[in-house]
This record gives sequence, C-alpha cells and structure tokens, in this order.
Amino acid sequence: MDAIYAILLGIVEGITEFLPISSTGHLIVAGELLKGLLTTPWTPEMKSAFEVIIQGGAILSVLVYYWKDFLKIRHIATDKTQQNLWTSVVVACIPAVILGVLFGSKIKALLFTPSVVAWALIVGGVLIWVVESRKSTPVIHKIEAISPVKALGIGAIQCLALLWPGFSRSASSILGGMVLGLDRPTATQFSFYLGFITLGGASLLDLIKSRDVLGQIGVLNMVLGIGVSFVVAYISIGWLLRFISNHDFKGFAVYRVVVGVLILVLIATGVMSNGSLA
Repeated sequence: MDAIYAILLGIVEGITEFLPISSTGHLIVAGELLKGLLTTPWTPEMKSAFEVIIQGGAILSVLVYYWKDFLKIRHIATDKTQQNLWTSVVVACIPAVILGVLFGSKIKALLFTPSVVAWALIVGGVLIWVVESRKSTPVIHKIEAISPVKALGIGAIQCLALLWPGFSRSASSILGGMVLGLDRPTATQFSFYLGFITLGGASLLDLIKSRDVLGQIGVLNMVLGIGVSFVVAYISIGWLLRFISNHDFKGFAVYRVVVGVLILVLIATGVMSNGSLA
C-alpha cells in the first residue's frame, strides 16, 4: 500500500509542479486524504523528504522536454543569444537564492501551515484573474529576448512563492513575466527554465539535509515516486504549452480558489490539522 501512496503522490506532483496551482497545496490535500493507505504512518520528516524526491522527477522532465534547447548551451562561449538567455536565467534565480539562504528556514517554520497555504492559493487565484483581465499587449515573444533587467524583476516576483508558502513558484514567475511584458507562452517557458535551476538547487540541498530518513521511505517507493512524477510532469508540460496557445489562465484562477476553500473546510471540520508542516 505504501507503493500505491508513492505512485499517487507522484501523479499529484507531476501534474501540479509546473501548473500555476501550487504543488504544495495539492500534496497537502492528497497526503491527508491518502494517508490511510500507508502500512505504517510516515513521520513529517519522511513526508517532507519524499516530496523533495518526487519533485526531482518533475524537475528532470524539464531537462528532457527541452533537451535540444539545453544542448545549445555548449555554444555559449560564442553565441550571444545563448549568453543573454542563460545570463537572464541565472540573474532571475538570484533573489530566491538570497532570500532562501537568509530566511528560508524561518519562513518555513513560521508560515508552513495548511491555512497559510490555503489563503495563498485563494489570493494567488484572484491575482491571476486580475492580471489576465488587464488590457495590455505583450512585447516579448521569445525567451532569448528577455533582458537581464526584466529577468531580475521576474525573479523578484518569483520570491512571492518563498515568502508565502502555497502561492506557487510557477504562478508567481509566470505572472511576473506577463506583468513585465512577456506573452503567455514565453512567460511559461521561462518559468520552466527557472524551475529547473531554482528547484533543482533547492531540492538537492533539501535532499542532503534529509538523507538520514531516506532509508525509512524505501527504495521501491522512491523509484516509483520519481518515475511517475517524471512521466506525468513531462506530459503536463506539453499539455500546458498547448493549452495556453488558445486559452488564458483564468480557469486556473478559479480552480485555485476552490482548492484553497477546500483546505479551509477540511481544517474547519477537523479532517486536517492546521499544525506546522515543516
């Protein structure tokens, strides 16, 4: 039954990691609803470590999905387009790295609760609706045209996800890109690139810190979680890019509000504890 639990959480992670709906919020709800499947209850440390593990599978899907684009980095010494692109990606990561190093553990300890995540989902949904309702014309239509200055702005807005657990890194970086003049597909693709670097580094550090509990999770559970998360995330990336070519993000805004309200209802009815998730 632990294997089924691992597979189902891998599916949830793969679907939600790169959509602007907060993988954190969904893993909270899924973890609570599915915990009865566990042969023996997992400790908070085990759950946290497993979430980091399956996030790794989702991150790897970005590398595989864009492998042809990532291979172009080998020409970075002579290709100015690649120089600008990766300079912008690195610059966009700087605010989150600084904030994470200075305040990450404190923010997680103080704010990482289901109710905080729920309100982040709701407020984020409202902001997505507001941004999508603006009357503005995008001026940037490919990621290679994103300047380091705009990238820094996107990176700063991305920090909303770190400051407010449950806001969603994807949502904040996509919204930041759209506010700063990127069209929807370009903002989304840049968010994928940022996720690969930002989440990849953060996950590696968290995994090192959690190495003592990995043995308790089990090799089979880890392999299943990573594999399922990778496959589902790969499919989700392709689906999202096709979807936004003809649709806006307002549907995700409504969905976020519904999930946020669901979490608050689960807390109010005693189905879910509102204790710290750190």
